[in-house]
Amino acid sequence: MSIQHQLERAEQLCQQRGVRFTPTRRHVFTLMAGHKGAVSAYDLLDRLKELEPNAKPPTVYRALDFLLAQGFVHKVESLNAFLFCDHFAEHHPMQLLICTHCGQVVELHDEAINNAFEHQARLHGFAITSQSIEAHGHCQQCQAEHSNC
Repeated sequence: MSIQHQLERAEQLCQQRGVRFTPTRRHVFTLMAGHKGAVSAYDLLDRLKELEPNAKPPTVYRALDFLLAQGFVHKVESLNAFLFCDHFAEHHPMQLLICTHCGQVVELHDEAINNAFEHQARLHGFAITSQSIEAHGHCQQCQAEHSNC
C-alpha cells in the first residue's frame, strides 16, 4: 500500500475520531510510513528537520505520542524506538520479533498468544492495561550469514 493511501486512511480515521491530524503529525506519520523497521525519535527528528527546520525533541515526541494513541505506530520498548503499523485501522494483538544482529523488527498478530497471555494474567489476578511482547533473536538472513563462519 502506498504512503499516500496510508495517509488518506489515517486522515479519515482522525476525522472519524474527532482528533486533529496537524501538519507536524502528518509529517511524522509520513516519515514513519516510509521507514523500513524501527526508528528512534532522534533519527526521526533529524529527518523531520528537513521538513520543519525549527523542530525540537518535544515536537517529535508529541507527534509520536499522538501516533501511538491512534494506533498508527508501536513502541519497541527494548530498543526505545518506534515501528509503523500497517494494520492501524483495526485493533489487533501484537508481538515483536527483533533481530539482535541487523535490527529487523517483525510484527506478529497472533490471537492465540494474546489470549494465552491475557488468560495467565487473569489467573494471577492481574488486569492488563497495556502490553508489549518482544522477543530478541536472529532473523533468517543473519542466521544464514553467521552459520557460514
